[in-house]
Amino acid sequence: MPREINPKDTTRAEAYTLWMNAPNPMVTFFKTLDVTNLIRVSRKRKLKFNLLMDYCIGKAASHVREFYTLPVGDKLIRYDTIAVNTIVKNKTGEVSSCDILFTEDLETFNREYLDYTNQVAETGTDRDLSADSMVIGTSAIIDTELDGAVGMNSGIFNNPFMIWGKYRKKFFRYTLPVSFQFHHTQMDGAHAGSFLANLQNEINNLGRQ
Repeated sequence: MPREINPKDTTRAEAYTLWMNAPNPMVTFFKTLDVTNLIRVSRKRKLKFNLLMDYCIGKAASHVREFYTLPVGDKLIRYDTIAVNTIVKNKTGEVSSCDILFTEDLETFNREYLDYTNQVAETGTDRDLSADSMVIGTSAIIDTELDGAVGMNSGIFNNPFMIWGKYRKKFFRYTLPVSFQFHHTQMDGAHAGSFLANLQNEINNLGRQ
């Protein structure tokens, strides 16, 4: 159950003081991931690439404690669970938003991902879990190769956010440039770096456990 916490009782107390009222508290990192293993697992098990990316993002984030705390308005909220958001093209040709609760069981995550994204595509109604889980936003621009992208600083949506485009092939390897945006109250650069390192490890190890 999400609950408000006193920033002074957390490791983010100084960051809360410094960044909550900053005009631009969002930080963006760029990294190129090696997604060769993700392509192999996708083809071998007939699973969607973006599904596997979302799964690895959720798993990597679940091992960084700062992901479970998020500034919401002027409060600091602690969550027990993490969800991953994906953008879905709906039946009208527009886009809708779909949150999927992260679970370490890939079969369960795959089933819920397919069920809920199909539901959102058909109804055009967003699926929002932000009241219950800390949601990591994602946006995949799969028709375009991107070198990087910076998300908006709305002052309302403080959730971490990842953007990527089309993966690239060079010889026998596949790479994917990604951007990762986060609120400086939620985490520091070292935490974001740990998450991105975790993400690469999860991609490398997927299907090998």
